[in-house]
Amino acid sequence: MNTDSEIETRKKRTNAIKAEALRLGFSACGIAQARYLSEEAHKLNEWLADNFHADMQYMTRNIEMRLDPRLLVPGAKSVIVVLQNYFPDKQQTDSKSPVLAKYAYGEDYHFVLKDKLNDLHQFINNDIAPSNGRAFTDSAPILEKKWAQLAGLGWQGKNSNLLTTKGSFFFIGELILDLELNYDTPFSKNYCGTCTRCIEACPTQAITANKTVDARRCISYQTIENKGIIPSELSGKFENRVFGCDICQDVCPYNKHAIATSESRFYPRDRLLTLTEKQWHAIDETLFKQIFFKSAVNRTKYSGLRRNLDFLKSG
Repeated sequence: MNTDSEIETRKKRTNAIKAEALRLGFSACGIAQARYLSEEAHKLNEWLADNFHADMQYMTRNIEMRLDPRLLVPGAKSVIVVLQNYFPDKQQTDSKSPVLAKYAYGEDYHFVLKDKLNDLHQFINNDIAPSNGRAFTDSAPILEKKWAQLAGLGWQGKNSNLLTTKGSFFFIGELILDLELNYDTPFSKNYCGTCTRCIEACPTQAITANKTVDARRCISYQTIENKGIIPSELSGKFENRVFGCDICQDVCPYNKHAIATSESRFYPRDRLLTLTEKQWHAIDETLFKQIFFKSAVNRTKYSGLRRNLDFLKSG
């Protein structure tokens, strides 16, 4: 049984960590108890059995790690989950130019969130208590959206994205620690109701039942993760999306009043926003390196972006 002193200490530590997360510029912070996600096991295995992961073979590895963060950080007790708004205050200016996902307008989020999470961990070690832990953001076998829900930050929408009452244009990051803290009440409500706008708007019909996305038909998968040939049956269905896709987010009512990010490293690059349709299709490797320096677009490399551009033109 915890003493009153231990309860008070844990409360102070938890409040201090959340306050520091907000001071660092994160949009929200919640904390869940590290445990095995038994309720997710069947869902994950069913998704894989349906081949909805397409060629993302890494999804078939480390299944137990995906379900139990204690295998990633031995002795883990807490999963600190942060959200980072990335919604841009400006859009691409040429309405006919190939469309880039909004999250790729600025610096690669992997760098930004990892830096801030490591700063948070350093604060914890210096000002709270020594702890062992690791920072993650879309970079390890972690069921991020589930942990965000368990940390009380939002619910999983029909498009499978994490939704909040302030929208869904957020990155998710985690700091898994061996430090015991106070845990938030899991988000139990689903405010999607009978709305099906995301399902109806998806031009490739990638959104299936049960908040599931079939990656084989998903524009984001095809323009980023797929390293091979884009299936010809999807020709003409990308709605000019060249890297990633925001269609299911753009139509979501909760994004109607999205607020622009305050994180300067995510601010849109002016030269990128002003590229015309002609300039996009004429882009060479030199210009690619200049515009997409430290950008998430480097994930597909110049050859991948060129493939995507050619696919759009052929459709």
